[in-house]
Parts: sequence; C-alpha cells; structure tokens
Amino acid sequence: MNILDKIVVNKKKEVLYAKNRTSYSELEESDFFHRDCYSFKDFLLDPNRTGIIAEFKRRSPSKGIINDKVSVKQVTMAYAAAGASALSVLTDRNFFMGRKADLVTARRANVIPVLRKDFMIDEYQVIEAKSLGADIILLIAAILTPAEIQKMASLAKSLGLNVLLEVHDLEELERSINPNLDAIGVNNRNLADFSVSVETSFSLAPHIPAEFLKISESAISNPETIKQLKLAGFNGFLIGENFMKQEDPGLAMRDFVGEL
Repeated sequence: MNILDKIVVNKKKEVLYAKNRTSYSELEESDFFHRDCYSFKDFLLDPNRTGIIAEFKRRSPSKGIINDKVSVKQVTMAYAAAGASALSVLTDRNFFMGRKADLVTARRANVIPVLRKDFMIDEYQVIEAKSLGADIILLIAAILTPAEIQKMASLAKSLGLNVLLEVHDLEELERSINPNLDAIGVNNRNLADFSVSVETSFSLAPHIPAEFLKISESAISNPETIKQLKLAGFNGFLIGENFMKQEDPGLAMRDFVGEL
C-alpha cells in the first residue's frame, strides 16, 4: 500500500466521522455557504497578479515537518500582498497537519480565491468546502472514477465553486475531462512515491484542451521554470514547499516574484 492508498483509507474514516458529527443542513447554515465565490479564472488571468497559487502547508508525508511555526493568517495575507492569484490551504490533518479552521482563517483574512487542498472522495466534502469558505475544490483523478469526478464537479458547479482537476499522466487526463471543470492541474509530484519532475507538465501541456485553465503543480522552485511553463501554455503555478520551507514564507514569495 503506497502513501496515497493510506491517505484514502484514512480519509474514508474521516469523512464518515464528519458526517456523523455535522449534518448537511448544519453545513448549509454556515456564514460562508451562501456567499458568491471568487472567479478562479478572473484572478488567475489578472495581469496585475502573478498566476501563482501560493500554498500553506505545515507538513508532507515525504518531507515531514516543513514549517509548523508560522501563522496561516500572516502567511496567506503576505502571499496575497506579494501578488498571489489564489491561495491553497491544506485541510488534511493526519498526513499534512492541516485543519479545516485554517481554511476559514485564510478566507476571512483575504479577498482572493482560496482552494481547499484535500483528498476529496465524497460529495459531503464538496458541501463542507463551501461551508468553510472555499472558492475552489481539488479533484484528484488518481483516486476517483470518471463518474465520481462528474458527480462531484457537477455538485460543485451548482454551488458556485470552481473545480480544479488534478492529473498525473495522459490516461488520467483523457478519462477524466468533463465540462464542469474549470482548470486542469498537472501534478509534477508522483503521489505514489512522491518523486517530482516538472517535465510531467511539459509533456501533458499539448493534450489539455484549450477551454481549460492549465495549472502546473509542485516541483517549481525557480522563477525561470515559470517563464518556461508560460511559454508551454500554463496559466497558473501552485507553489507551496518552496515558500513554506523558509522562516518567512511571505517574504520568500515576494523575493521569488521579484525575479519573475
């Protein structure tokens, strides 16, 4: 059983517990549930922003603790001030030390789109994401069937959420595309063994239909890489570890952006 399999097994237990603790109707009573979500596309293509989706991540299964000393409010506000087009906030607790409260905090502190970064396996999590203040949900093709992607993406769109589909190879891309998606993210990290290669993005770029935003995720640590990815047609760049491993992630992003 690889890391991704372990995460999914744990996630099923976690979702079951959440369902027993908080009902659908209670989620829909959240202050955030009826707010209009920010447009992922508008912010990503805004020429005054960077295209960077800046991630708040305390830990990863492959690296262990990355940075557990900083405040989600301070870091995400600094990211936004440095020109982030969107924020990505991990909400998985057991493997990434994320918290649902982190997403709420980031939402209240910022006026740019926020992605709920988690392993979505159930429609309940889509409703939950809206109730926590998310603007974007992530659907990972590697852990979902085409029917599950279709069902959750359709639900997300009915709630006004933006949908980012994450793929790792051409097979996942071709079987998972549907009209309810807003963006296709190419994860340069192999979720089975957590090795990384930005070449994954370059190889898949020509196969992503033009109607979808193109996002490159992980393995981006050099501004020059972003310039090359833009030439390959990418609109967005999810960066987390490169900033979070620094003592001041917001300053790290500001310095990075200064080199673009």
